[in-house]
Order: sequence, then structure tokens, then C-alpha cells
Amino acid sequence: QLQLVESGGGLVQPGGSLRLSCSASGFRLDYFVIGWFRQAPGKEREGVSCISNSGGSTNYADSVKGRFTISRDNAKNTVYLQMNSLKPEDTAVYYCAARPSYRGFPSTCSVTDFSSWGQGTQVTVSS
Repeated sequence: QLQLVESGGGLVQPGGSLRLSCSASGFRLDYFVIGWFRQAPGKEREGVSCISNSGGSTNYADSVKGRFTISRDNAKNTVYLQMNSLKPEDTAVYYCAARPSYRGFPSTCSVTDFSSWGQGTQVTVSS
């Protein structure tokens, strides 16, 4: 079974940056579309960004466009989420999730389109 592991979360001041990583053991991530999602306290989990298995296609939630960048290094079996200009409203647990690439690249990152999930990493933006 595919197991994903997120890392890179932490506490950062508003305007700061963090880079999250999503890795897997035993499976090649280049067979999967990977999405980043987040869930703030009391809110539903929402899609942040997705990337195709080749890295050639990406999409972003409007709330993070221009600030976050998703990328992947298939040689390292890792997907990244570079987060810049962080705001307090970005505070959440961030999860990565996988969707088999044969199912196609989704037009939006929807929780229901992804079947394998990591345990999450906490991101807190606060002064």
C-alpha cells in the first residue's frame, strides 16, 4: 500500500516561507498525480495544489496563486510545495495525497479524487 510522508512544516512569521516535502517508500511517485491539501481547525479539508505525474501540469487554489509553487523531483521520489508570503490564514495541517495517473489530471484538486493520504504536517503562521 502506498504510504506518503509529509515533512517541512513548522512555525513561521507572516511573510515568511516554508517548503513542504512529500515522499514515499516502496512506490514510484511518478506513477501518480500528487496533490497538496490543507485543513484548518473547524474547517473542511481543501485542495491547495496538484501536479501531474510528469510535472507538466499544475493547478492552484485561488487563495495561494502567486505565492505557492508545486514541483516534483521524480528522481528523488519527492513532491514539494514551496510556500512564500505566508499569511496567518495559511495556518493548517497540510497533507499530500496521490491519485493514479491513468485516471487523468483533475481540473481542480478535490479531496474525493485522491485515495492515498499522508499523516499531515502542521504549518503555523503567527507573529
